[in-house]
Amino acid sequence: MDMETRNFIAGTWCDGESTLANVNPSDLSDVIGHYAQADAADVDRAVAAAREAQPKWAVAGIQRRHDALMQIGTELMARSAEIGALLAREEGKPLAEGKGEVYRAGQFFTWFAAEALRCQGDQTESVRPGVEIEVRREPVGVVAIVTPWNFPVATPAWKIAPALAYGNSVVWKPANLTPASAVALAQVIARADLPAGTFNMVMGAGRAVGDRLVGHGDVAAISFTGSVEVGQRIASRVLANRAKLQMEMGSKNPMLVMDDCDMDIAVTHACNAAFGGTGQKCTAASRLIVHRAVLEEFTERLVKAAKALRVGHALAEGTQIGPVISEGQLAENLAWVERGRAGGAELLTGGQRLERPTEGYFMAPAVFARTRNDMAMNREEMFAPVTCIIPADSYGEALAIANDTPFGLTAGIMTRSLARAAHFRANMRAGCVMINLPTAGTDYHVPFGGRGLSSFGPREQGRYAAEFFTTVKTAYMAAGVPE
Repeated sequence: MDMETRNFIAGTWCDGESTLANVNPSDLSDVIGHYAQADAADVDRAVAAAREAQPKWAVAGIQRRHDALMQIGTELMARSAEIGALLAREEGKPLAEGKGEVYRAGQFFTWFAAEALRCQGDQTESVRPGVEIEVRREPVGVVAIVTPWNFPVATPAWKIAPALAYGNSVVWKPANLTPASAVALAQVIARADLPAGTFNMVMGAGRAVGDRLVGHGDVAAISFTGSVEVGQRIASRVLANRAKLQMEMGSKNPMLVMDDCDMDIAVTHACNAAFGGTGQKCTAASRLIVHRAVLEEFTERLVKAAKALRVGHALAEGTQIGPVISEGQLAENLAWVERGRAGGAELLTGGQRLERPTEGYFMAPAVFARTRNDMAMNREEMFAPVTCIIPADSYGEALAIANDTPFGLTAGIMTRSLARAAHFRANMRAGCVMINLPTAGTDYHVPFGGRGLSSFGPREQGRYAAEFFTTVKTAYMAAGVPE
């Protein structure tokens, strides 16, 4: 096999026990490659390599960590057009979004490169005379990283970068639907000055590879992004090994559209948040809670905007919405549409499979009206270009509806009122709140995460990442008296 389709273990590109075809969702005749599938033995070798390498990396020094991460980030940004085109080809997001994702991944690495130099301890006085205290952060050890297909370069970057910055070693299992992006990122990391085994990548199915990895006794910490179902399974396996656990698992993000909003901004941001990335974002706005005073106008304008979106091949000029990731995902999306109609919701536009010049998994963005918050489509994450309008008679009712969910990742409000904005910011039970902005779109230097079923464990990104990727040691020392 070519190196470009292999796993990366102990500093070496390795074949797997089998291969998996990687097909372009915009053009099913385009086979991107056949990618190696690891097995349990490969996982064990990767963890063993990471365990051996981690002490070497931990004492390599903060300058070496900085330089390695800076090299990775700089290369990703410089090659964002090239790698971004590959990402768009295999994952289905429009070309501009693919390029932007790779560039953002580079920013994660360069930010954490600088953070490697800033990871300092604290010196403090003891309550006992003649005793000195130092509080320091140390690496946790071997970190298992399991990532999804919807952001196949950015999500791994914001986990791998801090793991390496703080002196840990990594075993990464990327999503099987986007192996080309995974290998491209692994190639860039492999060129950095890391001891062999510090970074490892094993591709394969979750049940075979992921379960083996997260249940391994030599893994000290697990960072996972994916579904609630898989996250709960991981949590049950981790208890026996007492590994640290960080999980991001989806949401049902609300956007409140108030009677005093700027309607142009509200429609633009609602359309962006609901349908950007084909709705395949954990930050997508799938619940639009609209004040009855503007319900008719907002609904009419949103439907018009949804119909105007250009759905097509991810690499084609002018495409705004690409295909969904797979045949299985498309079937699930269409089933949600039928489920919504059967439950009494009114489908105003979209919701059908589309034909384009190339055969792919294209779907028209769907808008449902007359929905209730107790409907399944407003309770469960759909991960589809589908959004539901829920009417509300007041701001208070809208906020109550927004908070009536087991999730709590992002939430937004469209309003000109400073009082409403301030109240929403304080009382919306979500990890990230947006005022007159889409629910999707977060910065790389600040914490990201949610509440309820959306998240578990310490926050990701920014300086808050240190809470997960390090362990705190408090050292006491008798100062003594010089002779």
